[in-house]
Amino acid sequence: MIELIDTIPDTNVQQAEYKRLLGFPRDRVLEDRSRELAEWAREWYAQNGKPWLYARQAESLHVTNGSICIEDQTFSSKPLANMLAQAGADGAIVVAVSAGPEIEAASREAWSEERPDEYFFLEIYGSAVVEHLTTMTGGRLCAWAESRGMAVLPHYSPGYSDWDISQQAALLSLLTRGDKQPLPGPLESLDSGMLRPKKSLIAVFGLTHHTDRVRPLSMLVPCENCSFAPCQFRRAPYVRSPEFSKRESVAIDSDSAQVVEPVQIGLERNAKYTVNARALRRWAEDRLSLKVKEDGSVEALFRYDGTTCGDRSFIFHYHVTLGPRGQGYPIRAQSCHPAPGDEGHRHMCRYMNNAEHLMVAIDHEKPLLGQRLNDVLTWQRPTTGPGCHCEPSSRKHKWGLVLETIHFALVQREEQL
Repeated sequence: MIELIDTIPDTNVQQAEYKRLLGFPRDRVLEDRSRELAEWAREWYAQNGKPWLYARQAESLHVTNGSICIEDQTFSSKPLANMLAQAGADGAIVVAVSAGPEIEAASREAWSEERPDEYFFLEIYGSAVVEHLTTMTGGRLCAWAESRGMAVLPHYSPGYSDWDISQQAALLSLLTRGDKQPLPGPLESLDSGMLRPKKSLIAVFGLTHHTDRVRPLSMLVPCENCSFAPCQFRRAPYVRSPEFSKRESVAIDSDSAQVVEPVQIGLERNAKYTVNARALRRWAEDRLSLKVKEDGSVEALFRYDGTTCGDRSFIFHYHVTLGPRGQGYPIRAQSCHPAPGDEGHRHMCRYMNNAEHLMVAIDHEKPLLGQRLNDVLTWQRPTTGPGCHCEPSSRKHKWGLVLETIHFALVQREEQL
């Protein structure tokens, strides 16, 4: 049974990952004010941040009928249950990581002092630290599992697609129960399911002895979402690395050990959208920009123009990264943020009541992450909603519009090829 505690973990966030979270293109070189702020945030955290991580192996795991029972606590998440079942998982490791409360306090102070640039770069750096800590923890778990003939599955957390964030408190309770070591830093789950400090994450990593099931199924290998460059146990290239190329377009047949071409999974051509084709075509032309990379992945940017209940206009940018067509355009990354320079979003009711809570909720919501783009066609969500981002149902509605528009645009593109 493994238990990890680290109060001085490596927090050397890779520049490429920090730029990605800031919203800059991968090949953009930070200059002038943006470079100054990025370096300042990194230096501030090196001097003041108090990160930590904790992980413990659960005593038991059972998956039945879509439910996950870890020890005596039951959770409901269809994607996680499916992943564990496909891999024949027979164990789980529960992990908590945190960038600490200091960066949250500093960003709040910058906001109150009307220094939005400093606030933004600190906020994003805190998120980058959490991602980095999760990645590093996954790397350490991989090393431990590999030496014992096991494999570690990609992590999954409450708040991810089809895992209600309200189960965060139960997972935290499971993490800290019994006579195990106390957490090395403060961490609590609020009534909303959000964590405090907010730059924290609780996750489940599945464990399996059936490594033969994992290797030929890229969806069960955490490597594609892991940026830990010096890892000795990498089974697949990181999807954002320069080395991610034609290797992605082949698979290994576990029985014959032969390299075979994967099944080509395109998009549903006769899709039944919730929005009429005329609107989708207009949005695809006016609001959406698509960039197909050399490795076949797709970078999408959608501009959403909304209004508050007080009739103030605002603009949000939706960023979506998709894997290549041959893999069914899996959704690799999602983010939603106010457009640079936008002030209208500050007049949303929820923002005026509790700006921090609303923006954290928007930042954490990544519906359908890890699933294929076709899944938006069967995703159950509200078909209408107000123009603002105040309520979760409204935000789901908008994510549906964004993903349907991307789906429509890519279908039109495929038909022209």
